[in-house]
Amino acid sequence: MHAGATCKKGCEELNSITGKRKRPTDIVLYSIIGLFTVAVFAMTAYFAGYILIKGLRGISFAFLTTASNPIIGTIGILPAILNTAYIILLTLVFAVPVGVGGAVYINEYAKSRKLIRVIEFTTETLSGIPSIIFGVFGYVFFCTFLNLKVSLLSGAFTLTIMVLPTIIRTSQEALKSVPLSYREGAAGLGASKWYMIRTILLPNASSGIITAIVLSVGRIVGESAALLLVAGGSAMYLPKGSFFEQIKSSGSTLAVELYRYAYSRGENEVGFAIAALLLIIVIGLNLIVKLIGKRLNRGAK
Repeated sequence: MHAGATCKKGCEELNSITGKRKRPTDIVLYSIIGLFTVAVFAMTAYFAGYILIKGLRGISFAFLTTASNPIIGTIGILPAILNTAYIILLTLVFAVPVGVGGAVYINEYAKSRKLIRVIEFTTETLSGIPSIIFGVFGYVFFCTFLNLKVSLLSGAFTLTIMVLPTIIRTSQEALKSVPLSYREGAAGLGASKWYMIRTILLPNASSGIITAIVLSVGRIVGESAALLLVAGGSAMYLPKGSFFEQIKSSGSTLAVELYRYAYSRGENEVGFAIAALLLIIVIGLNLIVKLIGKRLNRGAK
């Protein structure tokens, strides 16, 4: 009797796990999980749809290709678009080599577990610091101490520190996902460690590294609090001069312009238009990067 009851209970648990027979508690849990999934999807769809519906009608060719002119009362965001592009480019140029290099060092070269734990703890701590704190640090160190003044360059350096934890940890996990047999096979063939990293590890971890870059771009595009302090809060005029002269001058990004129009000036229609543009940019970047990641994965295989 006891053995039969035990067998029956074990069979029920096995059937529950394999999905052949679900217990009442399983049905309740699956229902709750499904409900939450639908709720999250519905809220996301409503949020994105509401912004697009309210914002797309405010986007026009002139809105995207001109600068604001308070004299004739026109509004344009081309300077903010250019400033956002400069900030993204500069931040990635600084952050990606350092972040991916740091991940490679932690995963492949560092031998001391204590040092690894210190680096990982530091990156996790940085990822949890509010952005306004980064802005204060960037203003004190980059703008004042290094005399870079309030400029796009100071903003890029500040954002580099902000996105480094994301790039390092995501790239580190991508490198860990590469099978150990790849490393052993390369070592058995007499390949040097750097050659193995360059030709085997990085190509196979490329999709994870690209994910880290996409997450960083999302953080850069949506950041406003820190940039208000270190990069500037206005984009009234088109950038002039060479690229290096432009990055040394102040200017606001799309996220800062969104804050300025919607909160400071109360022009909600312009704010929704900028928000819709930001949403389209983020979605477009994700789609493009996913396509690139698939092609890189095929090439690595």
